[in-house]
Amino acid sequence: MTPAAPVVLGRVLADLGSTLVELAAGTPDPSRPVSGVLIHDPLEEPARWPGAVVLGVGVAGAPSVAALTRRAAGLGAAAVVVRSPVDVDDTVTAASDRTGVPVLGLTPGASWAQAAALLRGLLAVDDFADEDPDGAAWGNPLSGDLFALANAIAALLDGPVTVEDRGGKVLAFSSRQGEGDPARITTVLDRQVPADKLRDLEARGAFHALYRNEGVLYVAGPHDKPRAAIAVRAGGEILGSIWVIIRDRLGPDGERALAEAANVAALHLLRRRAGEDVGHRLRADLVATVLEGGAAAPRAAARLGLTHQSACVLALAVLGDDVAPDLLATGRRTAEALALHLSAVHPRAATAYLGDVTYAVLPGSSDETATRVADAFLSRAGSRVPAVIGIGRPAADPSDLPRSRADADRALRVLTATGTPHRAAALKDVYLPSLLLDLADQVHIDAHPSDDPVTRLRAYDAEHHSALTETLGAWLDNFGDVIAASAAIHVHSNTFRYRLKRLAQVSGFDPGDPAARFEAMLHLRLAPPAPPGTAPSRPAQPARHQRKGQGETEDTGP
Repeated sequence: MTPAAPVVLGRVLADLGSTLVELAAGTPDPSRPVSGVLIHDPLEEPARWPGAVVLGVGVAGAPSVAALTRRAAGLGAAAVVVRSPVDVDDTVTAASDRTGVPVLGLTPGASWAQAAALLRGLLAVDDFADEDPDGAAWGNPLSGDLFALANAIAALLDGPVTVEDRGGKVLAFSSRQGEGDPARITTVLDRQVPADKLRDLEARGAFHALYRNEGVLYVAGPHDKPRAAIAVRAGGEILGSIWVIIRDRLGPDGERALAEAANVAALHLLRRRAGEDVGHRLRADLVATVLEGGAAAPRAAARLGLTHQSACVLALAVLGDDVAPDLLATGRRTAEALALHLSAVHPRAATAYLGDVTYAVLPGSSDETATRVADAFLSRAGSRVPAVIGIGRPAADPSDLPRSRADADRALRVLTATGTPHRAAALKDVYLPSLLLDLADQVHIDAHPSDDPVTRLRAYDAEHHSALTETLGAWLDNFGDVIAASAAIHVHSNTFRYRLKRLAQVSGFDPGDPAARFEAMLHLRLAPPAPPGTAPSRPAQPARHQRKGQGETEDTGP
């Protein structure tokens, strides 16, 4: 097994040209390698990324397009994409010709998210290919990667093709998608069969028939062009399906060709799944090694492409009961979403799900930038995902990443343990609450018997089912204002005054002593008062955000 040959610009234009992009200016070099997707941000200086396709979100007008083309050339980009119709004048043409960077137009109606997903999908296919990628050793023209397979099927059966998983996610597609119907074009742009179309096929029993039989299934809808479909199987496991838009039913030769293609697709899907599992595990181990430091960290950082640049560590946790059955699944889904979000921000962002925390290394970022990125992600996730993100200080080089990770863990602990309204915070923003949690840890570790006024009050309340500790806390929180404090705990002010006198008698607390007030406030902050009739509160425990053993790490790379 050797790494697959890089995707070239000619391949991108051939596969996406009929659906997503069109040439607006310049002369593309079909053999130029394409290595990734970079989203243009006029407020940030991007890292140099040779071979990237630069998405010019919001770029319009000939002067801006020409400036973007020149800037992209300085990054070593392979092409730029702006929204169609592209304003092309002499300056745009001259910039493209002089730099060799073609300008492509994004089809109206296609979103930038769709463009990024389709390009990344095309670039990410078949990370490990056979040494004979063209299939000459097999004597089989169908044995390239999944996109090549889809194009081969389309040529054999004369119709646009998609290869999909069991959930309707598009894994690969052929060219000529413009010949399809609106449902097919939407499917390719979204990389997913629309939900209403899936429900319709399910209601008509199409999936049941497709997965029950080994032959070709013909599907025709009232508003769609007819399709031929076949399940992709490996033994008794259904891996996905192949769908071809056809004019007429396939003859025996066509059905045999589609069945052979399904067998080849099964090999690709199995190899892809195995390669992804190994790749994810390897990436998780590399991220964990970098975050823990040590002699192996520099080499791991180099393999992740994190050398010679500053970076911040982000730590994400999903709030909820540890025993909730769906908490782990929610955490993994959120980790995948964060990885996708960060990959759009920086191509070298490394993300791994370690234990119950998702760690991400975001290169080239200050903690302010990292906070904006985290806030943007959490805003997109909304309230349906109860996640919080702690952010570490910037690390000047990979050797400082363990300290940034420790900062992120401390900030995350504050966000998960203190009920703060913030959902993302750097350690510098929650430093004092973090110190209080550290002090609570020390109190718990020492377990030293104390005879201070608050301890006496707690013991008295536990024995007599009274609320003197709560009264003291309310008085301190309201700066000695009896009216406000009594209202806070819903008792009459006279009752509150009586309790104040009583707690002073029981505990020896002197309300006129500033040092006594400070000590009482600190003690109550470390362990808040328990409700009347319950056992005294214990100091806050350390948050459970530890890395699992190496065999239990999981990665969620982009």
